[in-house]
Amino acid sequence: MESKVKFVTVAAEELFNFVVRCAERAGAKKPHAESLAELLVAADTRGHFSHGLNRLEMYVRDLQTETTSSENEPKVMKETVGTALVDGCNVLGPVVGKFCIDLAIKKAKQTGVGWVCATGSNHFGIAGWYSIRAANEGLLGMAFTNTSPLMVPTRAQKPALGTNPISVAAPANNDSFVLDMATTTVALGKIEINKRKDMEIPEGWGVDGEGQVTKNPDAVLSDGGLLPLGGTEENGGYKGYGLALMVEVFCGILAGANYGPNIRSWKSTSTAANLGQCFVALDPSAFAPGFTDRMSDIMTTLRNMTPVQGQPSVMIPGDPERKHEEKCASLGGIPYHPNQIEFAIRLADKLEIEQMKIKK
Repeated sequence: MESKVKFVTVAAEELFNFVVRCAERAGAKKPHAESLAELLVAADTRGHFSHGLNRLEMYVRDLQTETTSSENEPKVMKETVGTALVDGCNVLGPVVGKFCIDLAIKKAKQTGVGWVCATGSNHFGIAGWYSIRAANEGLLGMAFTNTSPLMVPTRAQKPALGTNPISVAAPANNDSFVLDMATTTVALGKIEINKRKDMEIPEGWGVDGEGQVTKNPDAVLSDGGLLPLGGTEENGGYKGYGLALMVEVFCGILAGANYGPNIRSWKSTSTAANLGQCFVALDPSAFAPGFTDRMSDIMTTLRNMTPVQGQPSVMIPGDPERKHEEKCASLGGIPYHPNQIEFAIRLADKLEIEQMKIKK
């Protein structure tokens, strides 16, 4: 059983250095490798294991096959005082995303709002990493991306849209609201994690190749797909489908990137991904005064609500991640399932680099 597995702890600094070693060996520039490492460490520290170490091999493969560029830098193609269109020039997604959200932040500080779209990008990891950068500057932050077609639209049999995540972060008084979610019921990485742990998936996560709900992760990963947020149509899955299409409007359509079923298949290395992404920063001081006070008030109100029997408390988006960050701090590192460590060992051996050290 999962509860009996003895987890292994890795210091955040050790994970960071390991990711840098892997990315540099695969051909990345050191600054690009460090941006990737910062993103993956943040993902696992916040408990989003589907998008941390679990994704490293994908980035390495894209660099090795030169499907992702290791030489270029993002560049601004079109710009106004409050908007910009960026060509990611096919570099690592976290490099593109960091460039774009920092540009949006700069514009928001100057004009009140910054809306930046990117074309020519790649998988950018957890969307929350970007929105949090804005919140840390006292701004509202938003981040969106399209992805390879993995979602099976309501009433369809085959995937046509991506997991198309949404993140919104807002500052409060010594606190923050951080929404970071896929518009599918779960991200694909969670299906992969269950497969790696030899576990079934809950009903409502995915469908098989005929569009039928399944608990078998292999059936989803082989020729099936993910269900929209909400699951089946009867359970409101059409709403998740609608949100995914909204993200596509902000990303692939607005940025002139690939979109929907035109995006390459997941893990394909035959062509560039050309993902579309969207980053927004908004200065709340451009609106009614007292924003952080009201944010703190509504968050406190919700947290103080009486929980249902068997639950310790009502939480705010971002609270589970904060709890995991506290857990990592108490452990002195990030706790990993041993299968994840075995994967990292195999990757290090394959790249002929120093293995990641675990805490004794």
